[in-house]
Amino acid sequence: MTKGSNEAAAGRMRLFRPEPFAALGHHSAGVWLSHPSASFRSFKGLSEIVEEEEDEEESERRKEDDERTKLLQSLNVATLNHYYDVLKEGKVRVTDRITINGNTALHLVVGATHSKKILKKMLEMVTDDATLLGLKNSDGSTLLHVAAIVGNTEAAEILVEKNKKLLITKDKEGHTPLERAFSNMHTGTYLCLLNKTPDKNKATIFNGTTTNGVQLLVNAISSKHYHSARQIIKHYTKFRDDSVLMAIAQNFPQKPNIWGQGSFQLIYEISREEEGDMYDDAIHILEEVCKLIKRHTDPISHHSYYNHAILEAARQNAYEVVERIVRHFPNATWSTNKEDHNIIQNAVINRSERVYNLVYQVSEHKNTSITIKDPCRNNLLHLAARMAPPDKLNLISGAALQIQYELQWFKEVKGFVCPSNITQKNSSGDTPQMVFTREHQDLVIKGENWMKATAESYTITAALITTIMFASAITVPGGNNQNTGIPIFNHDTAFTIFAISDAVSLFTSVTSLLMFLSILTTRFAEQDFLFKLPTKLIIGLTTLFISTTAMIVAFGATLFLVFGGSHPWILIPIAALTCLPIASFVTLQFPLIADLVISTYGRKIQSHTCNINIAMKSPHSNLPKTITSRGSLGDFSRKRVDFSFEKRAKIATNWAANVAMRRVAWVMKQR
Repeated sequence: MTKGSNEAAAGRMRLFRPEPFAALGHHSAGVWLSHPSASFRSFKGLSEIVEEEEDEEESERRKEDDERTKLLQSLNVATLNHYYDVLKEGKVRVTDRITINGNTALHLVVGATHSKKILKKMLEMVTDDATLLGLKNSDGSTLLHVAAIVGNTEAAEILVEKNKKLLITKDKEGHTPLERAFSNMHTGTYLCLLNKTPDKNKATIFNGTTTNGVQLLVNAISSKHYHSARQIIKHYTKFRDDSVLMAIAQNFPQKPNIWGQGSFQLIYEISREEEGDMYDDAIHILEEVCKLIKRHTDPISHHSYYNHAILEAARQNAYEVVERIVRHFPNATWSTNKEDHNIIQNAVINRSERVYNLVYQVSEHKNTSITIKDPCRNNLLHLAARMAPPDKLNLISGAALQIQYELQWFKEVKGFVCPSNITQKNSSGDTPQMVFTREHQDLVIKGENWMKATAESYTITAALITTIMFASAITVPGGNNQNTGIPIFNHDTAFTIFAISDAVSLFTSVTSLLMFLSILTTRFAEQDFLFKLPTKLIIGLTTLFISTTAMIVAFGATLFLVFGGSHPWILIPIAALTCLPIASFVTLQFPLIADLVISTYGRKIQSHTCNINIAMKSPHSNLPKTITSRGSLGDFSRKRVDFSFEKRAKIATNWAANVAMRRVAWVMKQR
């Protein structure tokens, strides 16, 4: 190879990779290349140097990719502290774009964690230049946009504090973070940004004349975030439809019930306070919505705002909603649905007892509803004879109690209508009683099967206890004196306890057995489910509980008679173990007994009042009427003693332990 060809080759190599020659200097490089011994082997060595440089660059790129992968993996497994450590090494900066859609490490952290501590650590790695917080991804979303989209309120607070310009920054679609929080229905984040956003940027959000303008308020109500909804509604001036009022009717919270004494009252104290706040907020929102509709809409169009809402409230048994709508719009009492059923007819069909009692108080509506009929000539009693909607019926446990509920409701409405309506026929030629029997035929059969299955299972238990206690009465502990026949432990206090407990257990178990046997031999007519069958079941369960408790006490007294003389301390474990079966029975069977007692004896329509004063005007008169709404069937809706298992177990155990300790103290005192 000639000197000229070597220089040409060297020139090409300089164009491709000049760095190695710069290190040698121009003169040394020229001499080296012009040396006669420079051959193809020398040119090959130069190529290897270039390849090594390229390999080094490729290695660096791979390391950077590995760091990004490591960063993403640490985020995916939620090891955010490790995520922070990777960034702290400095190989990947927090402002570097590490995903295909241009998200930085900060974007990912804001979207993945609600921890203020982690986020503050990350932000400390950013320089004092607050504009770096405005970095956008490929969608044009800043960190605050991401926080608004995912509902990260904690991150939103920190970011706004560091850079308030982020509030008015728009993404590629022209949306601000406030609008993103609104569209994604994150009420907490939305309220946080709302309080910090300039008023001029709020105008498009609170446009109640558009569908999207009320959607956030509707969603807040539907998710029962009434406190947030109460703050949001302050910014509205009008609404385009009935969606807000409908959401209130569908999701109105129940008024907290002040129930129970002592330990029960303590259990529910906190929950009642929370429910009370929610209830007050819901009432406030309802009042504000009615005022806005009344103030900013044409009176002729009021009907379109409240018609569906008041009928839905009647269906949901939300009597407060019905009462306040009627207070603001008196003509709402004449609202009807597509089947031409008015409020009280709708309440009867859906078993909405509170609404029924509310409308019942208005004399003109009472008299009208007595005679009014639907297009099929069904009077009010025909409607009450229909099967209750599944969502209302399923609130009651057990088919027997369900048919009892239906009978009670039918009986109440029967006392409300005219006597002639009881035998009146509809367009199909059916009387109300015929409709009731046909509609509830399957439910009566289910109630019969439920009652028989329950009675059979308890009959076995009662018979077993009867057998055991009868045998115990004959073979007393310790035996009898062979000369006199008197029990050896006759003068011992523990023997007296044994004898009394054995007798009580025997007599009550026999009573329980007879009650359950009488249930099995009943003819199971419709009316039997109203009072007769539930009463027998209550007596049977109560006496079975007493017999079980007395049996355990008798067994404990027997053990103490045998071993107590030499080991007095045995009374303590006996008393403790006695609590277990008693507490178990109370925990498992008490809800059923409570349901039976409340549904049979504690549920009366005419016996309670709600103490709600309603000032309403008749559409036919300018004179206001003041009425008082009564409650319903002892607030007819089932108020079950629905404790959780843990709460019931704790209450029962405490009670049983208290009884046992008193028994121990009494026995020790007698000795």
